Amino acid sequence: MLTYTAARQLVIDSVTRSRHRSNAISINIAHALGYVLAQEIIADRDYPPFDRSTRDGYAVHASEAHDGASLRCVGEIKAGDSITTPLAPHTCIQIMTGAAVPTGADAVVMIEHTQRAGDQVTFTRDARAGQNIVPRGTESIAGRTVLAPGTRMGYAELAIAAQVGAIELRCAAKPRVAILSTGDEVVAIDTQPGPFQIRNSNSVSLAAQVRLAGGEPVLLGNAPDTIEDLGAKIERGLQEDILVLSGGVSMGKYDLVESVLKALGAEFFFDSVAIRPGKPAVFARRQNCSVFGLPGNPVSTMVTFELFVTPAIDILSGASPRPLPLVQAQLAEPMTEKPGLTHFLPAKVEWAANTTTPQVRSLPWQGSGDIATLAHANCFLVIPADRDKLQTGETVSILLRKDVA
Repeated sequence: MLTYTAARQLVIDSVTRSRHRSNAISINIAHALGYVLAQEIIADRDYPPFDRSTRDGYAVHASEAHDGASLRCVGEIKAGDSITTPLAPHTCIQIMTGAAVPTGADAVVMIEHTQRAGDQVTFTRDARAGQNIVPRGTESIAGRTVLAPGTRMGYAELAIAAQVGAIELRCAAKPRVAILSTGDEVVAIDTQPGPFQIRNSNSVSLAAQVRLAGGEPVLLGNAPDTIEDLGAKIERGLQEDILVLSGGVSMGKYDLVESVLKALGAEFFFDSVAIRPGKPAVFARRQNCSVFGLPGNPVSTMVTFELFVTPAIDILSGASPRPLPLVQAQLAEPMTEKPGLTHFLPAKVEWAANTTTPQVRSLPWQGSGDIATLAHANCFLVIPADRDKLQTGETVSILLRKDVA
């Protein structure tokens, strides 16, 4: 069996090699969150476009505003005012945060460091040239690329695009991800299940994970455990960029996903990974479609999606695969696990005010079907395959739940 890191890298390498160019579409900036740029965004002018004050205070010649000096205040500048007159020697001018610093002034003294009586301003500490001023063009200069192709548009990136007037953005189309659950026991979420049936919660959680990863979910419902029904729905899913199946990949008599995929000509890269939960995870390709067969138990489905499907969506979105959101924490209590597989256990990490390192504690759970426990977790505690005992205070890795952490 592959380690999860080797399996993840195999997905990245395979999808990268086979990636076809995404269609570029025009997206208004108001709707571009999560899309990946397919163009350069260029600064239309210098930013800031003037020497900008970062504090409320007084614009001065720094050499004149030393501790105990007094200068005559000759006016006021607020953000948006047009400034055409240089600051005369031996004077100062009151200035607001974000306002343009007048020519000749080379420092802004915070108002907290002054005393004022009428138009006379006395300074209570020495000014320093350049303090509290962002010079014109230090953030970007006109004509420079501020966002490169392949950039995923988050709130900061959207603000940059808006700042330079890029309202219509050329972006890669989001990859379409078909989602198909399997199993005779699965019914639609709006159906009253029988005494031995379950609602199709996996399709709901997978669609949410697809959206969070930057894809467009295509819900195909559920396929019962027959080769005919499963084959027809898989053939439909293979028309999309990615097909994600949940269930039907273990060793049971009615686990038919792999045999159906093989009959349809899929090329398999792996069919198990040395992890718990999620060991019977499958990755295959058929023509232009990447196929992921994920275990049917919900926590297994969620873990394996994050490990293996998310980087494929990144690549097909026109971006580089994002690293796993692993961080270090201290174990809050001792742990014992069976070695041989890497464990991903629902856990709670907390950043206490009086500690420098976050503390993590695994949550009691009933196995990979226990969604209720995962709903109280904000991360997965990662137990290495070669460890069976961990002690309180040890440094461990945690995989953050990006939707809640």
